[in-house]
Amino acid sequence: MDTTASPIVVCALYRFVYLDDYRALRTPLLQVMEQHGICGTLLLSREGINGTVAGTRAAIDTLFGWLQRDRRLAGIEHRESLAERPPFKRCRVKLKKEIVTLGVTGLDPNREAGTYVNPSDWNALISEPDVLLVDTRNDYEIRVGTFRNAVNPGTATFREFPGFVRTRLDPALHRKVAMFCTGGIRCEKSTAYLRQQGFREVYHLKGGILNYLEQIPERESLWTGECFVFDERVTVNHSLEQGSHVLCHACRMPLSAGDRASDDYRRGVSCPHCAGRLSPRQRARFSEREKQSRLASQHGERHMGSAARATMQENRAAKLLEKARQRHGTALQIARHR
Repeated sequence: MDTTASPIVVCALYRFVYLDDYRALRTPLLQVMEQHGICGTLLLSREGINGTVAGTRAAIDTLFGWLQRDRRLAGIEHRESLAERPPFKRCRVKLKKEIVTLGVTGLDPNREAGTYVNPSDWNALISEPDVLLVDTRNDYEIRVGTFRNAVNPGTATFREFPGFVRTRLDPALHRKVAMFCTGGIRCEKSTAYLRQQGFREVYHLKGGILNYLEQIPERESLWTGECFVFDERVTVNHSLEQGSHVLCHACRMPLSAGDRASDDYRRGVSCPHCAGRLSPRQRARFSEREKQSRLASQHGERHMGSAARATMQENRAAKLLEKARQRHGTALQIARHR
């Protein structure tokens, strides 16, 4: 991608580190982001920092300079890609119990996580016949793209992953397990959890899918499809450029070209995943929101008059989607290794 035409740097970062003063970090961190026009969301908790932000090259460099003045955050894990326009609208720093929510207490990824595997060695590992390859992401992410022969746990949220492990994996049967996620953070916890449950050989892709796509030429790649990302680009392709999917603004599901060709698809209103679950009132509200957004776009300005209402609607839609995923998510059967 031409960096002169795409000046926006999108940066996913995380670090598991004990931050006893994480609450005190929120205000100065937010001020740095606001002062330099950085948008996105960062999460702070006692166990560390996580999030994705976007801004100019100079702004992102300034943010990292500020972070790394704290020795606990020096050398923080991060992955970068480029976007043609800002992929976030707001700037937020949130305080959380966990920076990635697994819902299991007593895990220390810094001591218990599995063995890192660099992208250059990943293809060889996952091609071994006795390795079970598990995608730790959620079902809606996996349907966009994944590695060949990867198991889909069928989870709607990361909180469901321990249940998948307890009911579908067996340390006596699955002696070598390799796992991966978008940027690496979920695997820090998921591999630590597997080791806690008695699995001995547990591996995970260092830097996640984004690092793999950045380092491995497409002609050598075992990745298929696109990679879901949590910003307005929706997906990125193997070149880490914006992909072909769009987001349904009613249920927040990623939509392929085939989804958008469906009779159930109405831009900003419904899609094949949610059309049968929307009430007439919801349809009317989403239709009006789309109309106002379109009118604002025609006038060359972003629709801001009902920003608060739109935010509330998005939150409600997200909750509806969460319930729908939990109701309708189905797991693929794991092929038992002989």
